[in-house]
Amino acid sequence: MAPVEDLDAWASESFRYRDLIECGETWARLRPDNCPRQAATYAAIASLARDVLDPIARALGAPVLTYGFAGPTLTRNIGGRIAPSLDQHAGHELTARGVPICPRLGQAVDLHVPGHDARTLAALIIDQTPFDRLYLYGPDRPVHVSRGPQESRSVVLMRPLSGRLVPLRLSGEALRVWLREPDRH
Repeated sequence: MAPVEDLDAWASESFRYRDLIECGETWARLRPDNCPRQAATYAAIASLARDVLDPIARALGAPVLTYGFAGPTLTRNIGGRIAPSLDQHAGHELTARGVPICPRLGQAVDLHVPGHDARTLAALIIDQTPFDRLYLYGPDRPVHVSRGPQESRSVVLMRPLSGRLVPLRLSGEALRVWLREPDRH
């Protein structure tokens, strides 16, 4: 697959490439060139849209994408709130040395669905979609989900502690408790 020339081309049933490339507050404010350069990034965007976002849209309604693909110009303007080498928002893009920015590859998006809390969204993603990583920041915050080659199905609660976020991997009963009672966390 060659890089997509028309960002209005459909990546999936419900999403155009533009929806995942031109989203979020920083992009809306600055409108930088944020187009992926690698064909594999476009394929990863389509996979995420088709296999994760379309099922969400069908089940809960149209999600609001708060942070999608992040190329170098966008990333430079976001600052310290992100981890490009870990978070999969860079897709399959390469550094100047020709190595992947994020070795996990794949693609990530942060989102919420109006009228539904993160618990409902997370449960749907876990039960009905393939995913690599799912980061939860609280019941009233956007959810971070990625699709990538590892498909680790890792669910991580990012807990505030001493002014920073500390990851806690959730599985089994701990995950079921968070999904039922998110206000306790």
